[in-house]
Amino acid sequence: MDHRALIASIPSEAKESLQKRSDAAGLRHLALYGALLAATSTCIAFRVPLWPLFVLPQGILLVFLFTLSHECTHKTPFRSGWLNDVIGHLVSIPIALPFTWFRYFHLAHHKWTNHPENDPELSGKPRPGNWRDLLIYLSGWTYWAAMAQVLIRNAINRIDAPYLPARQHGAMRLEARLLLGLYLAAVLSLFYSMTLFWLWFLPVLIAQPFLRLYLLAEHGMCPPVANMLENSRTTFTNRIVRFLAWNMPYHTEHHAFPNVPFHQLPALHGWTKAHLKSTSDGYSEFAVDYVKSL
Repeated sequence: MDHRALIASIPSEAKESLQKRSDAAGLRHLALYGALLAATSTCIAFRVPLWPLFVLPQGILLVFLFTLSHECTHKTPFRSGWLNDVIGHLVSIPIALPFTWFRYFHLAHHKWTNHPENDPELSGKPRPGNWRDLLIYLSGWTYWAAMAQVLIRNAINRIDAPYLPARQHGAMRLEARLLLGLYLAAVLSLFYSMTLFWLWFLPVLIAQPFLRLYLLAEHGMCPPVANMLENSRTTFTNRIVRFLAWNMPYHTEHHAFPNVPFHQLPALHGWTKAHLKSTSDGYSEFAVDYVKSL
């Protein structure tokens, strides 16, 4: 059974329930996430005892904002469309991810998941196949280099990827210029205060391996086929990781039925678990298997 047949087999009432979005559910999750980020930021900013120990948790919370940004591209974490757009833009700032551009990049990824030529996540840059490439990938260098290139190209109006609609080129150009201006101001602020270095720059750099490993598990070692039950991986993990990633470890479920919001993915898993083709019992197991495959 492929993902289309599986989703078609779910009763219509259940599908309708699975697709219900909720501002309350999204805001509750965001409020707790924001409270944790505010707590780590406060500990660093006010130099509480052992404050350097909070830099890594701060970084993990910041880089995993990617998963909320990702969800906002689908307009699913909140019922209100404007809320998805506003939050999506805001949480993308700390990770140098132009949200408008990313929405169309990500939609193309869903259309061509794991296709070696058409999936923009793979186009011209296959997943690491040796130790050297894996370490470079986990460092985040390839991500930062790619985002710098995207921002500069968009800012100078060199927007040519076929999945980026012409009607959005103006918005992407403005977005890139605003972000580059913001990042320049942030760098210049370091001449007056190192606050942003400890609260933002250093944390997002040292936390990259955690996000990169998580993202590598989504499709790494999955076959390049059209069936979402095979080309995407569900990773069975603990509540902390599921919270950080807005339930996206249920990644097969997300790709099989993208209209399902994060808080309904565990329920969708109940319909899909007997049909999953690519799974791992935790990110440690995936990492060991991936290393063995190099």
